[in-house]
Amino acid sequence: MDYHGVYAILYAFFTASGQLDRGLMKQQVEACLASGAHGLAALGLATEVNKLSTTEREQIMDWICTDVAGRVPVALTIAGASVSEQTALIRQAEAAGASWLILQPPGRDISNPALLDFFAEVMASTRLPCAIQNAPAYLGVGLEADELHALCQLAANFKLLKGEGPALEIQQQIEAVGSALQVFNGRGGLEFPDNLRAGCAGLIPAPDAVDRLVPLYEAFRRGDEADAERIYAEVLPCITFVMQSIATLLCYGKRIVAWRLGVDTVYDRQPALAPTPFGLECAKRYADQLGPFPGNLAMR
Repeated sequence: MDYHGVYAILYAFFTASGQLDRGLMKQQVEACLASGAHGLAALGLATEVNKLSTTEREQIMDWICTDVAGRVPVALTIAGASVSEQTALIRQAEAAGASWLILQPPGRDISNPALLDFFAEVMASTRLPCAIQNAPAYLGVGLEADELHALCQLAANFKLLKGEGPALEIQQQIEAVGSALQVFNGRGGLEFPDNLRAGCAGLIPAPDAVDRLVPLYEAFRRGDEADAERIYAEVLPCITFVMQSIATLLCYGKRIVAWRLGVDTVYDRQPALAPTPFGLECAKRYADQLGPFPGNLAMR
């Protein structure tokens, strides 16, 4: 198992009537693949998983795995309040063709020892490689480094970690678990070069600048840190703009992707941050600076 690189975690796009937009979801997948994404992910915070019904989550699983058609690995996030709820979604992810799974905590009101046992029980229900989304800043709970090590002993298929934190913290987690886990960070690509220096296998950002982050990763991997830093400097203003909060990412990051796909109107599912005229002006400027996604010129 060698999962690495840039995994774009997809947005959930909706129609004017409030349904999932099949066409735009497929268009987003193709744009990420044309950008060279090493893998795709879905059903995390960027996919607004907490606003989706179980049926919609299963629909997204099927759509993405069908559209990817084995071209790159697909990581699907599993969110649910109980072991049985997460296990049921795992069965659907397995049937759809997921490559690996990212488990979220069942809620905020759970102790770390109980969370460790919860993850171990869920992982025992599948043979797929599993990660956990260790994001206390966003999810309100997460495992410490020694608990991550303990989970490795409890679950043989605990092979990956999706962190959501500064590179300094991620480096400490990597140091604690050694080679037991392949670690990805998120946060939209913030500190990308330093995350790689810390030992991350890759990052899981939203698709906003995926066509820039892939060359950044490849430059670093071939030893050209100067080129990686150059690309990072170019995209950092956009990343900083959208990563003020998850609500900001969903409001403006999604619109940046839509404009880059040649789509002018984005429909939000409430509750959602309402875009302001100044915010839209900023987001449109970043979208114009990035330009159309590769292969998307005909759609403008």
